[in-house]
Amino acid sequence: MRRSTFSVGFILLAGAMAFGQQSTAPSTDVSQDRKDIRHDRQDLRGDRADRKADVRDVRKDQKDINKDRRDLNKDRADRNKDQRDINHDRRDLNKDRTEIARDKRTGNTAELAKDRADARTDRKDLAKDRSDRNKDQRNINHDRRDLNKDRADRHADLKDVRHDQRDIRHDKKDVRHDRRDLHRDRKGK
Repeated sequence: MRRSTFSVGFILLAGAMAFGQQSTAPSTDVSQDRKDIRHDRQDLRGDRADRKADVRDVRKDQKDINKDRRDLNKDRADRNKDQRDINHDRRDLNKDRTEIARDKRTGNTAELAKDRADARTDRKDLAKDRSDRNKDQRNINHDRRDLNKDRADRHADLKDVRHDQRDIRHDKKDVRHDRRDLHRDRKGK
């Protein structure tokens, strides 16, 4: 009889110990699940803030792209105008050269001096127009580089936005799983 009482007592003790371990396990799971949820929500807030910052960067980059396009178009228009001036000055210079040649043949010195002065003026105008065109071409090249850089920045920012959106989806999924685990742990109490 003593042995059976002892074995029943041992079984009751083992059962109580097992029950005690089970009852404390869900509470640690619940607290751990709550910590996981808090952590996941913090991650979610951080990812949303990152996404908002990246979206702001994309918008800023798009504004820069639009500005650079306007600058590039303006510089191209200036260059084209300068090229038209160059062409006009070349025609005038060629006209003056033919008049100089004609005046040399005819011996008309008064007209020859006037035509030479006109040719000098046209050469100066041509040199000025060429320097303006070269300056405009440099501006065009600079604006193209800016435009390409802004496009690359925008693409990088869009890539960051997509990455942040993936992180947000992942964090939302983690929050859902942790809530489900929390619910299961509470239910298991």
